[in-house]
Amino acid sequence: MKIEYEDPFVKIAGLLGGEEYIRVARALLNSENATDEEIASATGLKINAVRKTLYDLFGKSLITGVRVRDLKRGWFVYRWRAQKDQVDGFINGQKKKALDHLQKRLDFEEGHQFYSCGKPECRKLTFEESIEVFFKCPECTQTLKLIDNDHIKEALIWKIQQMVEEINNPS
Repeated sequence: MKIEYEDPFVKIAGLLGGEEYIRVARALLNSENATDEEIASATGLKINAVRKTLYDLFGKSLITGVRVRDLKRGWFVYRWRAQKDQVDGFINGQKKKALDHLQKRLDFEEGHQFYSCGKPECRKLTFEESIEVFFKCPECTQTLKLIDNDHIKEALIWKIQQMVEEINNPS
């Protein structure tokens, strides 16, 4: 899946759902106001796969759909259009979600002490969990020792600062 020099709308679609999404996104850019059947025909994808992709992109506000009556058949169909102007907002929203997740992780790391037996296959425990098991590893029964998590906190702080800079100063 090589989309290096592709339109940002197509890149985002590819990141969301892979090759099928890329094909649908390209079809939307090539034909504004296309029906799901027209998109399926242009992409060679099954109609159900096209509809699933369209509904997902619509749910993320990357495309818009207008319901119109099909004059030949008499029933309603949707005509779909890419909203290329929403791509930057979508990316910014995803960055803010990631930033929020990183901040919650940092808060968790700062608010807890962690203990481990030192074996990579055994999980680390919070102080509260360690008390419950009398500071013995639940997997291997070795004594749990306090972990210095300063390097994790420093890495989280660095990444948070980097993301805040990106969000506040988009290129």
